[in-house]
Amino acid sequence: MRTGRALVGGRWRETAERFAVTDPATGETIAEVAECGAELTVEAVDAASAALPGWRAMPAHERAAIMRQAAALLAARAREIGAVMTAEQGKPLAEAAGEVVAGADHLLWAAEETRRVYGETIPSTGADTRMWLLPEPVGVVAGITPWNFPVSMITRKLGPALAAGCTVVLKPSELTPMSAIAVAECLTEAGFPPGVFNLVTTTRPEEFAGVVMADSRVRKVSFTGSTAVGRELIRRSADDVKRLSVELGGHAPVLVFPDADVAAAAAGVARSKFMNAGQACTSPNRVYVHESVAAEFVDELVKLAEAVTVGAGAEPGVTMGPLIDDRAVAKVGRHVEDALAHGARLATTRREGPGRFVPPMVLTGVTDAMLVCREETFGPVAPVLTFGAGPKDAENAGGVQDGDVAGVLARANATPYGLAAYLWTRDLARTVRVCEELQFGIVSVNGAPLAPPQGPFGGIKGSGYGREGGHHGVEDFVEYKYVSVGLGR
Repeated sequence: MRTGRALVGGRWRETAERFAVTDPATGETIAEVAECGAELTVEAVDAASAALPGWRAMPAHERAAIMRQAAALLAARAREIGAVMTAEQGKPLAEAAGEVVAGADHLLWAAEETRRVYGETIPSTGADTRMWLLPEPVGVVAGITPWNFPVSMITRKLGPALAAGCTVVLKPSELTPMSAIAVAECLTEAGFPPGVFNLVTTTRPEEFAGVVMADSRVRKVSFTGSTAVGRELIRRSADDVKRLSVELGGHAPVLVFPDADVAAAAAGVARSKFMNAGQACTSPNRVYVHESVAAEFVDELVKLAEAVTVGAGAEPGVTMGPLIDDRAVAKVGRHVEDALAHGARLATTRREGPGRFVPPMVLTGVTDAMLVCREETFGPVAPVLTFGAGPKDAENAGGVQDGDVAGVLARANATPYGLAAYLWTRDLARTVRVCEELQFGIVSVNGAPLAPPQGPFGGIKGSGYGREGGHHGVEDFVEYKYVSVGLGR
């Protein structure tokens, strides 16, 4: 059985108390990991605070070189770390290894951005004054990451923070700590100075949050997780005006217009919906299809759903693993039961599997009032809704009769969340107009990727604020100091 330790101040730390990590496919314990309490979390903040002056003063190209080495180690160990991820999270091996490579890409991109954190020279008010804007790291950063993407979510936070010159204390999900430990091993081997990165493993997140939210040395918290926890962190951040980035829930709509490539749209929805068994905040949750192409779209989507092989992620040929735990299974079941009870139809043949194995499902005849359209399902259920032809409107897409655009946009936007949305159409004018009206932080058109390293990933409304990725991601960890100098005579 594997064992996992915390990393504090450059040293791997054991604890008297440990917690079990289980395989969601079997329920078996696969590892025991250090249970860190408040005292060790304080030590981690101490270490990060002590390491901050040296790390922020290190020349950018030297910091970048260490980060590039860490990215190279991650990429080289993609299959090995992917196997660890599959064991504790459940996703298929190929998907897990792909996530590790993506995580390395995020770290590599941030390494290159290290050298592009620029200041400004501001035109002064007189001949004897000079005005500058100096970029500085925010300071010590606390990161809290979820279980659904246990490597890439870490590097998406870690990379920009390190690039800006910050030091980090990270708490990974208690469900997937071994993946985080594997990342930490790569970082230590890459040569990060002690205390620049600290890993605190625990099943008591409230203790970790209590320490980092109360400690004034922690100047920023970056959190990805539930809306309830995010709101509590926002409330507590007011005590010492702590900076936050929060990525919370999503409730992504898909809009398929009549001119779309229907087969490509169905394939795109299947890929986004069934990846990671639907356990992603960007997963399509409401699929709005124009009634003129709905039958064709559903036929294509059902074929793709039926072709998915569900099983333990380590088994050959498996393309979708289990849900993370029994609560996730129960939530999917509750959403499907509610939809069927209110008139929806199951278009696929499979409805239940053994244990935590839930097959992909396509629901038709769905309405916006059903639970599956009011809550984030976080499972492999694709609810298909239709919208019809509306009056010809010269304001819509150059006068093209493309359905009730205003109506379907209102339905898509009728959610407190605003993370991701998807659009399928060949019409450029419609693309521009619909993208401008969708109230979401990220919009994918015709299957374009949502979260490459160069893209600023993040939501609006109830999905949070802050960005991860691109130069905007680094900016989230930078403070700017305005300096005005009188030269005298």
